[in-house]
Amino acid sequence: MWKFGLAALALACAMPAAAQVAPYPAEFSTREIATNGTTLHVRVGGSGPAVLLLHGYGETGDMWEPLAARLVRNRRVIVPDLRGLGLSAKPAGGYDKKTQAEDVAGVLAALGVDRVDVVAHDIGNMVGYAFVARYPARVPHFVLMDAPIPGIGPWEEILKNPLLWHFRFGGPDMERLVAGRERIYLDRFWNEFSADPARFDEASRVHYAALYALPGAMHAGFSQFAAFDQDAIDDRALLARGKLTMPVLAIGGEKSFGPTMATVARAAAANVTQVVIPASGHWLMEEQPEATSDAIVAFLK
Repeated sequence: MWKFGLAALALACAMPAAAQVAPYPAEFSTREIATNGTTLHVRVGGSGPAVLLLHGYGETGDMWEPLAARLVRNRRVIVPDLRGLGLSAKPAGGYDKKTQAEDVAGVLAALGVDRVDVVAHDIGNMVGYAFVARYPARVPHFVLMDAPIPGIGPWEEILKNPLLWHFRFGGPDMERLVAGRERIYLDRFWNEFSADPARFDEASRVHYAALYALPGAMHAGFSQFAAFDQDAIDDRALLARGKLTMPVLAIGGEKSFGPTMATVARAAAANVTQVVIPASGHWLMEEQPEATSDAIVAFLK
Protein backbone atom coordinates (compact mmCIF):
# COMPACT_ATOMS: atom_id res chain seq x y z
CA MET A 1 0.00 0.00 0.00
CA TRP A 2 2.97 2.26 -0.08
CA LYS A 3 3.58 2.70 -3.78
CA PHE A 4 5.68 5.66 -4.81
CA GLY A 5 6.58 5.49 -8.49
CA LEU A 6 3.74 3.41 -9.91
CA ALA A 7 1.54 5.11 -12.47
CA ALA A 8 -2.10 5.11 -11.56
CA LEU A 9 -3.54 1.78 -12.55
CA ALA A 10 -7.11 2.79 -13.08
CA LEU A 11 -7.97 -0.40 -14.88
CA ALA A 12 -9.52 -1.17 -11.68
CA CYS A 13 -11.01 -4.58 -12.22
CA ALA A 14 -8.62 -7.48 -12.50
CA MET A 15 -9.64 -10.31 -14.79
CA PRO A 16 -11.15 -13.24 -12.89
CA ALA A 17 -8.72 -16.09 -12.39
CA ALA A 18 -9.42 -19.78 -12.20
CA ALA A 19 -7.08 -20.27 -9.24
CA GLN A 20 -8.57 -20.69 -5.78
CA VAL A 21 -7.06 -19.44 -2.54
CA ALA A 22 -4.71 -22.28 -1.71
CA PRO A 23 -5.33 -24.11 1.56
CA TYR A 24 -2.44 -24.62 3.94
CA PRO A 25 -0.68 -28.00 3.68
CA ALA A 26 -1.93 -30.92 5.74
CA GLU A 27 0.93 -30.43 8.20
CA PHE A 28 -0.88 -27.36 9.55
CA SER A 29 -3.63 -27.19 12.15
CA THR A 30 -5.49 -24.15 13.46
CA ARG A 31 -5.93 -23.02 17.03
CA GLU A 32 -7.84 -20.24 18.75
CA ILE A 33 -5.32 -18.89 21.26
CA ALA A 34 -6.37 -16.61 24.12
CA THR A 35 -3.79 -13.88 24.54
CA ASN A 36 -3.59 -10.40 26.07
CA GLY A 37 -7.34 -10.04 26.52
CA THR A 38 -8.36 -11.26 23.07
CA THR A 39 -8.24 -14.44 20.96
CA LEU A 40 -6.17 -14.95 17.82
CA HIS A 41 -6.77 -17.48 15.08
CA VAL A 42 -3.41 -19.19 14.53
CA ARG A 43 -2.12 -21.70 11.96
CA VAL A 44 0.68 -23.92 13.27
CA GLY A 45 2.65 -26.58 11.43
CA GLY A 46 5.98 -28.39 11.22
CA SER A 47 8.88 -28.81 13.60
CA GLY A 48 12.30 -27.27 13.99
CA PRO A 49 13.37 -23.65 14.48
CA ALA A 50 10.29 -21.45 14.82
CA VAL A 51 9.29 -18.75 12.34
CA LEU A 52 6.43 -16.29 12.81
CA LEU A 53 4.65 -14.83 9.74
CA LEU A 54 2.74 -11.55 10.25
CA HIS A 55 0.31 -10.34 7.58
CA GLY A 56 -0.93 -6.84 6.81
CA TYR A 57 -4.06 -4.94 5.85
CA GLY A 58 -6.26 -6.19 3.03
CA GLU A 59 -5.25 -9.78 3.72
CA THR A 60 -5.01 -12.30 6.55
CA GLY A 61 -2.55 -15.03 7.49
CA ASP A 62 -3.84 -16.88 4.42
CA MET A 63 -1.52 -14.73 2.30
CA TRP A 64 1.51 -16.65 3.56
CA GLU A 65 0.52 -20.07 2.21
CA PRO A 66 3.15 -20.20 -0.60
CA LEU A 67 5.96 -19.40 1.85
CA ALA A 68 4.56 -21.48 4.71
CA ALA A 69 4.38 -24.53 2.44
CA ARG A 70 8.14 -24.27 1.89
CA LEU A 71 9.17 -23.37 5.43
CA VAL A 72 7.16 -26.18 7.04
CA ARG A 73 9.54 -28.77 5.57
CA ASN A 74 12.13 -28.01 8.24
CA ARG A 75 10.65 -25.37 10.57
CA ARG A 76 7.82 -24.82 12.98
CA VAL A 77 5.69 -22.21 11.23
CA ILE A 78 3.30 -19.96 13.20
CA VAL A 79 0.83 -17.79 11.29
CA PRO A 80 -1.71 -15.72 13.27
CA ASP A 81 -4.46 -13.48 12.01
CA LEU A 82 -3.77 -10.15 13.69
CA ARG A 83 -6.10 -8.71 16.32
CA GLY A 84 -9.44 -7.86 14.74
CA LEU A 85 -8.62 -9.31 11.33
CA GLY A 86 -9.40 -12.57 9.56
CA LEU A 87 -10.84 -15.14 11.95
CA SER A 88 -9.37 -13.56 15.09
CA ALA A 89 -11.62 -11.92 17.67
CA LYS A 90 -12.58 -8.30 17.02
CA PRO A 91 -12.32 -6.26 20.22
CA ALA A 92 -13.21 -2.59 20.22
CA GLY A 93 -9.65 -1.47 20.96
CA GLY A 94 -6.05 -2.46 21.43
CA TYR A 95 -4.89 -1.76 17.87
CA ASP A 96 -1.72 0.10 18.79
CA LYS A 97 1.23 -2.05 17.78
CA LYS A 98 2.67 -2.23 21.30
CA THR A 99 -0.47 -4.03 22.42
CA GLN A 100 -0.38 -6.30 19.37
CA ALA A 101 3.26 -7.15 20.07
CA GLU A 102 2.04 -8.54 23.38
CA ASP A 103 -0.70 -10.44 21.52
CA VAL A 104 2.11 -12.12 19.59
CA ALA A 105 4.14 -12.74 22.74
CA GLY A 106 1.12 -14.46 24.29
CA VAL A 107 0.68 -16.72 21.26
CA LEU A 108 4.32 -17.76 21.42
CA ALA A 109 4.05 -18.42 25.16
CA ALA A 110 0.97 -20.60 24.60
CA LEU A 111 2.93 -22.59 22.01
CA GLY A 112 6.02 -22.88 24.21
CA VAL A 113 8.18 -20.91 21.76
CA ASP A 114 11.07 -18.75 22.97
CA ARG A 115 13.31 -17.96 19.97
CA VAL A 116 11.59 -17.17 16.69
CA ASP A 117 12.45 -15.64 13.33
CA VAL A 118 9.93 -12.97 12.32
CA VAL A 119 8.75 -12.36 8.74
CA ALA A 120 6.35 -9.45 8.23
CA HIS A 121 4.49 -7.53 5.53
CA ASP A 122 2.59 -4.23 5.57
CA ILE A 123 1.05 -3.59 9.02
CA GLY A 124 2.75 -6.83 10.05
CA ASN A 125 6.01 -4.83 9.77
CA MET A 126 4.74 -2.51 12.47
CA VAL A 127 3.60 -5.26 14.81
CA GLY A 128 6.82 -7.11 14.04
CA TYR A 129 9.04 -4.16 14.91
CA ALA A 130 7.14 -3.55 18.14
CA PHE A 131 7.73 -7.19 19.10
CA VAL A 132 11.33 -7.52 17.90
CA ALA A 133 12.46 -4.25 19.46
CA ARG A 134 11.02 -5.34 22.82
CA TYR A 135 12.43 -8.87 22.66
CA PRO A 136 15.55 -8.62 20.47
CA ALA A 137 17.37 -11.52 22.14
CA ARG A 138 14.54 -13.84 21.10
CA VAL A 139 14.73 -13.04 17.36
CA PRO A 140 17.66 -14.39 15.29
CA HIS A 141 16.39 -12.94 11.97
CA PHE A 142 13.83 -10.29 11.00
CA VAL A 143 12.28 -9.79 7.54
CA LEU A 144 10.47 -6.55 6.66
CA MET A 145 8.37 -6.31 3.49
CA ASP A 146 7.14 -3.24 1.64
CA ALA A 147 5.77 -0.90 4.30
CA PRO A 148 6.98 1.86 6.61
CA ILE A 149 7.25 1.75 10.38
CA PRO A 150 5.63 4.62 12.28
CA GLY A 151 8.16 7.08 13.66
CA ILE A 152 11.13 5.36 12.01
CA GLY A 153 13.34 6.82 9.24
CA PRO A 154 11.46 8.86 6.60
CA TRP A 155 8.08 8.41 8.28
CA GLU A 156 7.08 12.07 8.14
CA GLU A 157 7.91 12.29 4.43
CA ILE A 158 6.00 9.09 3.72
CA LEU A 159 2.92 10.56 5.39
CA LYS A 160 2.87 13.34 2.78
CA ASN A 161 2.22 10.91 -0.07
CA PRO A 162 -1.34 11.56 -1.32
CA LEU A 163 -1.80 7.86 -2.11
CA LEU A 164 -1.82 7.20 1.62
CA TRP A 165 -5.04 9.13 2.37
CA HIS A 166 -6.40 5.95 3.93
CA PHE A 167 -4.08 6.45 6.90
CA ARG A 168 -6.59 9.08 8.12
CA PHE A 169 -9.75 7.42 6.86
CA GLY A 170 -11.94 5.89 9.56
CA GLY A 171 -14.44 6.47 12.32
CA PRO A 172 -18.13 5.59 12.69
CA ASP A 173 -19.30 7.50 9.60
CA MET A 174 -16.64 5.91 7.42
CA GLU A 175 -17.58 2.49 8.76
CA ARG A 176 -21.19 3.16 7.73
CA LEU A 177 -20.05 4.40 4.32
CA VAL A 178 -18.06 1.23 3.61
CA ALA A 179 -20.55 -1.26 5.12
CA GLY A 180 -21.74 -3.57 2.36
CA ARG A 181 -19.12 -2.08 0.01
CA GLU A 182 -16.04 -3.78 1.45
CA ARG A 183 -15.06 -5.24 -1.91
CA ILE A 184 -15.19 -1.83 -3.61
CA TYR A 185 -13.04 -0.28 -0.89
CA LEU A 186 -10.48 -3.09 -0.89
CA ASP A 187 -10.26 -3.26 -4.68
CA ARG A 188 -8.74 0.20 -4.53
CA PHE A 189 -5.75 -1.18 -2.59
CA TRP A 190 -5.42 -4.36 -4.62
CA ASN A 191 -5.54 -2.43 -7.91
CA GLU A 192 -3.57 0.74 -7.19
CA PHE A 193 -0.78 -0.94 -5.26
CA SER A 194 -0.14 -3.79 -7.69
CA ALA A 195 2.29 -3.70 -10.60
CA ASP A 196 -0.34 -5.75 -12.45
CA PRO A 197 -3.77 -5.90 -10.76
CA ALA A 198 -4.57 -9.21 -12.48
CA ARG A 199 -1.98 -10.91 -10.27
CA PHE A 200 -4.24 -10.31 -7.27
CA ASP A 201 -6.70 -12.84 -8.62
CA GLU A 202 -10.46 -12.86 -8.35
CA ALA A 203 -10.58 -15.84 -5.99
CA SER A 204 -8.34 -13.98 -3.52
CA ARG A 205 -10.42 -10.81 -3.80
CA VAL A 206 -13.65 -12.68 -3.06
CA HIS A 207 -12.00 -14.52 -0.16
CA TYR A 208 -10.56 -11.47 1.58
CA ALA A 209 -13.56 -9.22 0.91
CA ALA A 210 -15.76 -11.76 2.71
CA LEU A 211 -13.43 -11.80 5.71
CA TYR A 212 -13.34 -8.00 5.89
CA ALA A 213 -17.14 -7.94 5.71
CA LEU A 214 -17.40 -9.88 8.98
CA PRO A 215 -18.89 -7.87 11.88
CA GLY A 216 -16.26 -5.61 13.39
CA ALA A 217 -13.61 -6.28 10.75
CA MET A 218 -13.64 -2.88 9.04
CA HIS A 219 -13.66 -1.16 12.43
CA ALA A 220 -10.58 -3.18 13.32
CA GLY A 221 -8.91 -2.34 10.02
CA PHE A 222 -9.52 1.39 10.38
CA SER A 223 -8.32 1.18 13.98
CA GLN A 224 -5.00 -0.28 12.83
CA PHE A 225 -4.37 2.98 10.95
CA ALA A 226 -5.86 5.25 13.61
CA ALA A 227 -3.21 3.99 16.04
CA PHE A 228 -0.29 5.20 13.91
CA ASP A 229 0.30 8.41 15.88
CA GLN A 230 0.65 6.46 19.13
CA ASP A 231 2.71 3.82 17.32
CA ALA A 232 5.15 6.51 16.19
CA ILE A 233 5.62 7.70 19.78
CA ASP A 234 6.13 4.15 21.00
CA ASP A 235 8.53 3.23 18.19
CA ARG A 236 10.71 6.30 18.70
CA ALA A 237 11.01 5.32 22.36
CA LEU A 238 12.08 1.81 21.33
CA LEU A 239 14.62 3.15 18.85
CA ALA A 240 16.09 5.36 21.56
CA ARG A 241 17.28 2.15 23.24
CA GLY A 242 19.45 1.43 20.21
CA LYS A 243 19.25 -0.14 16.79
CA LEU A 244 18.42 -3.79 16.24
CA THR A 245 21.55 -5.89 15.83
CA MET A 246 20.21 -9.15 14.36
CA PRO A 247 20.35 -9.60 10.56
CA VAL A 248 17.41 -7.87 8.87
CA LEU A 249 16.18 -8.49 5.33
CA ALA A 250 14.37 -5.54 3.73
CA ILE A 251 12.24 -6.53 0.73
CA GLY A 252 10.52 -3.99 -1.47
CA GLY A 253 8.46 -4.42 -4.61
CA GLU A 254 10.09 -2.76 -7.63
CA LYS A 255 6.87 -0.86 -8.44
CA SER A 256 6.09 -0.05 -4.82
CA PHE A 257 8.32 0.66 -1.82
CA GLY A 258 11.43 -0.62 -3.63
CA PRO A 259 14.74 0.39 -1.99
CA THR A 260 12.91 2.64 0.48
CA MET A 261 12.21 -0.49 2.53
CA ALA A 262 15.94 -0.77 3.18
CA THR A 263 16.14 2.95 4.01
CA VAL A 264 13.50 2.45 6.70
CA ALA A 265 15.16 -0.71 7.97
CA ARG A 266 18.61 0.92 8.23
CA ALA A 267 17.12 3.65 10.40
CA ALA A 268 16.17 0.94 12.91
CA ALA A 269 18.77 -1.82 12.39
CA ALA A 270 22.53 -2.08 12.00
CA ASN A 271 22.76 -5.17 9.77
CA VAL A 272 20.40 -4.83 6.78
CA THR A 273 20.32 -6.71 3.49
CA GLN A 274 18.30 -5.13 0.68
CA VAL A 275 16.27 -7.03 -1.91
CA VAL A 276 14.01 -5.46 -4.55
CA ILE A 277 11.62 -7.90 -6.24
CA PRO A 278 11.26 -7.13 -9.97
CA ALA A 279 7.84 -6.74 -11.57
CA SER A 280 6.05 -6.54 -8.22
CA GLY A 281 4.03 -3.92 -6.46
CA HIS A 282 3.07 -4.03 -2.82
CA TRP A 283 1.39 -7.46 -2.84
CA LEU A 284 4.59 -9.47 -3.03
CA MET A 285 3.15 -12.86 -2.10
CA GLU A 286 0.43 -12.55 -4.75
CA GLU A 287 2.45 -10.87 -7.50
CA GLN A 288 5.81 -12.65 -7.23
CA PRO A 289 5.44 -15.45 -4.66
CA GLU A 290 8.32 -17.59 -5.91
CA ALA A 291 10.93 -14.81 -6.06
CA THR A 292 9.80 -13.41 -2.71
CA SER A 293 9.85 -16.82 -1.03
CA ASP A 294 13.26 -17.61 -2.53
CA ALA A 295 14.72 -14.45 -0.96
CA ILE A 296 13.21 -15.20 2.45
CA VAL A 297 14.17 -18.88 2.52
CA ALA A 298 17.75 -18.07 1.53
CA PHE A 299 18.02 -15.39 4.22
CA LEU A 300 16.68 -17.62 6.99
CA LYS A 301 19.13 -20.48 6.33
